[in-house]
Amino acid sequence: MTRAAYSYRSDADVPDFADDQPLIVFDGECVFCSGWVKFVLKHDKQQRYRFLAAQTPLGAALYRHYGLDARDYETNILIEEGRGFFKSDGTIRMVAGLGFPYSLVKIFRLLPRRVADALYEFIARNRLKIAGRQSCMVPTPEQRRRFVS
Repeated sequence: MTRAAYSYRSDADVPDFADDQPLIVFDGECVFCSGWVKFVLKHDKQQRYRFLAAQTPLGAALYRHYGLDARDYETNILIEEGRGFFKSDGTIRMVAGLGFPYSLVKIFRLLPRRVADALYEFIARNRLKIAGRQSCMVPTPEQRRRFVS
């Protein structure tokens, strides 16, 4: 999954998009994932993150670009400074990006990556069984400008 920064810009299958802010690509039908986006919208006081549902053409293209299944979204993608971050690494970066006190989550980087990813994967595999599906999240008009379409 490691690729050069901004590699998606030279991928003909990835439509152009504004990448001047960190972008969270999430499963818009997953209650956990949509709940995470709602949490970030509430706590991202700097409004640094933008959002993209994986079910969009751009979302699917980004999943394929990073070698992920474009129909089975077992990881969110954080695209920051042109690089893709996944699983526990992406989640820790997302939470830390919300500022204090959330930045304290960086302590989890002390866990071996395979342990942190195993926990992430367990939750990801079971997220729909635990929380179910929902229709795609509909942002408020104020929130809509933070979503990429």
